[in-house]
Amino acid sequence: MRAILTLKISISGVRGVVGDSLTPDLLTRFSQAFGTYVGSGRVVIGRDTRTSGEMVRQAVVSGLLSAGCRIVDAGVCPTPTVQLLVRKFRAAGGIAITASHNPPEWNALKFVGSDALFLSGARGRELLDIYHQGEYSKARSPRIRNVETMPGALDLHIAAVLEALGPLPAGRRRPKVVLDACNGAGSVVGPRLLEALGADVVGINTTPDGRFPRPAEPTPENLKALCAAVRDHRADIGFAQDMDADRLAIVSEAGEPIGEERTLVLAVEHVLRGTPGPVVANLSTTHALEPVARRYGCAVYRTPVGEANVTEGMHRHRAVIGGEGNGGVIYPRINYARDSLVGMGLILHLLADSGKTVSELVTALPALEIVKIQFPFPSQRLGEVFRKARREYADLPMDLRDGVKVMLPDAWFLLRGSNTEPVLRVVAEATSEEAARGLAEKVRDRVTEWLA
Repeated sequence: MRAILTLKISISGVRGVVGDSLTPDLLTRFSQAFGTYVGSGRVVIGRDTRTSGEMVRQAVVSGLLSAGCRIVDAGVCPTPTVQLLVRKFRAAGGIAITASHNPPEWNALKFVGSDALFLSGARGRELLDIYHQGEYSKARSPRIRNVETMPGALDLHIAAVLEALGPLPAGRRRPKVVLDACNGAGSVVGPRLLEALGADVVGINTTPDGRFPRPAEPTPENLKALCAAVRDHRADIGFAQDMDADRLAIVSEAGEPIGEERTLVLAVEHVLRGTPGPVVANLSTTHALEPVARRYGCAVYRTPVGEANVTEGMHRHRAVIGGEGNGGVIYPRINYARDSLVGMGLILHLLADSGKTVSELVTALPALEIVKIQFPFPSQRLGEVFRKARREYADLPMDLRDGVKVMLPDAWFLLRGSNTEPVLRVVAEATSEEAARGLAEKVRDRVTEWLA
């Protein structure tokens, strides 16, 4: 059971506990497999600030160089920066070294294809096949290159956001923003972007040393310091990032967290005002998106959970914006990637254009509340649970593309296994937090009964 709990290998990448299941040998072999997969081409690498990051980076470099790859090292940077650089330099691929929202003892490799999208589906399975077969490309000495460093990676990312969105309107009061970067990859680039947009910035937890001042996931219960700082500085808004700065949570001017789900809803509101078009989100994202999109005559399309699934759906439907309800905003004018920097820019422009406070904007949204709970669960029993759920709720509308999603008259819930952790997730949404939590706990208890 210990190995199951500390290592996760899937088409989403590999992640585990450093010094336990995630070893230098494993990391090197996965990097060799990726170098073989991309054909020994140019590969962009970047990492978050975790204290294990340098060890993991060296293992990755060793594996890629041994496969004959040409490495461009962006250093400490957000995961979406790696994706942006892959596209800009037409690289064969990229590796983001980050365990995102996982606890500090974890680290991971996220694999990016030449299209700057995370590997998934057939491409992810092909990489796994190469890894398991162990037949890797082996470069001879003359073909092993030096590692190229990319010191201007953050500047390129800031420039891309400013080019797409522009600075905030001139002649108005500069908004005051508090940023909590969790001492992660957004610690340096986040304040610089906000200042370039035209905001006054107060930074907390912006020392990029990888020492977690709070749990990395920017959920409301983890944002007490940010809420207090917003109130103390009388700021207009508070932003919180996770360790690799792909997710964004918002705190209102009253010092209240509005919930990660509403990050995407507000970003969609701003984009559709100026550029109506299709919206894509995953199955676990709030249904508040649909009435917002309908207001502008636009459709919302749903995909299985996972950034790769959402970006594939966005390409297919030619979406103008998309994302995930965990605070992941994907704006294709800049990057087909969840990007907290993009999210901050869009939300600040919404505040400026509307002239409203965060609280006023949230009040105008549909009155829906979402609750997410999870618990350790053996992956080999997922199929059994899903079969029982399908039988239990057979009379209700369902979506079976990713676990089991059940639609109730005034609520819904989703039961699915995690792509990144050995846990079972229950997501429920209803017209009040109490009702959503009651529904989620009822489903969890039912699962426990099924397995008894």
